[in-house]
Amino acid sequence: MNYLIIGSGATGGCIGGYLAAAGKDVTFIARGAHLAAMKEHGFLLHGTRMGEVKIDPVQACTAEDYTGKADVIFLCVKGYALEGVLPLMSKAAKPDSIIVPMLNIVGTGGALQERFPEYTILDGCIYIGSYINAPGEVTQTGDTFRVVYGEREGSAHAAQLAAIADDLREARIDPVVSEDIRSAAFAKYCMVSPYAAVEAYYDILTEPLQKPGRERDLYVALTKEAIAVGRAMGLTLADQIVDDNLMQVDESTPDSSASMYKDLKRGGESEIDGLLFQVVRLARQYGVSVPNYLMIAEKYGYQG
Repeated sequence: MNYLIIGSGATGGCIGGYLAAAGKDVTFIARGAHLAAMKEHGFLLHGTRMGEVKIDPVQACTAEDYTGKADVIFLCVKGYALEGVLPLMSKAAKPDSIIVPMLNIVGTGGALQERFPEYTILDGCIYIGSYINAPGEVTQTGDTFRVVYGEREGSAHAAQLAAIADDLREARIDPVVSEDIRSAAFAKYCMVSPYAAVEAYYDILTEPLQKPGRERDLYVALTKEAIAVGRAMGLTLADQIVDDNLMQVDESTPDSSASMYKDLKRGGESEIDGLLFQVVRLARQYGVSVPNYLMIAEKYGYQG
């Protein structure tokens, strides 16, 4: 199978980089200095699972220059950039392609499937610590590198999903083909949304979340509110998510931060609508009280 990675930053760079290092046919979509560095020097990947790997030559190009058809497409852009890559997704897909969104925004796969019924679009999420060091250079940190994906209804593409899992395992990525991907994706949302929200509210990095105090208490409260919303939607979400999330926080480097917080600090576009405001909208839709989410959302101008 051949893979197309749309968005070759911290997430897409690691997925594609590990696959390419394992000898898989991978094309990266990138732009600007990141693409220029990849073309000139190759793609440098630092990973706790593989050490340092240089992929040279690397198959990388802009969205405009890509002319192929992909068996598997990983969408690894931020929520606010999704609309801009959909023409490429449509151009690169073929009738039997598998498209896997790796976005933080819950429900992305289902929303895309409604717009593009001719394609097979899964839901998915990723558990990873990663960041861009410099143009053409990405680092994967920690012990966790897990890609979760699945079909929302049925198992018509089980063989293809199993084949992707085999490739991921060969690449030293842990695959999970979920039979309840809506719940699995929302469980991840219950980690990343509270994490981004509490950092934005208190203007902090991760370190204060790793010890007892108001920041950690708010994180727990937000997680419980998100779980309540998901359960009201009919999803299966365990109480254990709270402890699992705290473990993930505690394993993070103290100076790390959520991508939404980084974007807010830079003053550019961010995923605040999908990671913060959306929880409040869903809570009202399903009749769930989320006072802590509402408090933070109103700080950032949420009008309801």
